[in-house]
Amino acid sequence: MVKCSICGNKIAELFLGKLKGTILRKEGTSKKYHICFDCQKKFKSKAEILKAIK
Repeated sequence: MVKCSICGNKIAELFLGKLKGTILRKEGTSKKYHICFDCQKKFKSKAEILKAIK
């Protein structure tokens, strides 16, 4: 199970291990950030999400 990079909640997996959420990357880095649907609703743009990441 993968945890959300913002809130720390577990992200559910769908068929064949796909995540029920989004994966983001900061430009210039290769690190992946997993974001749940609840955090996507709170933060509308990619810039807001990247600022909220712990």
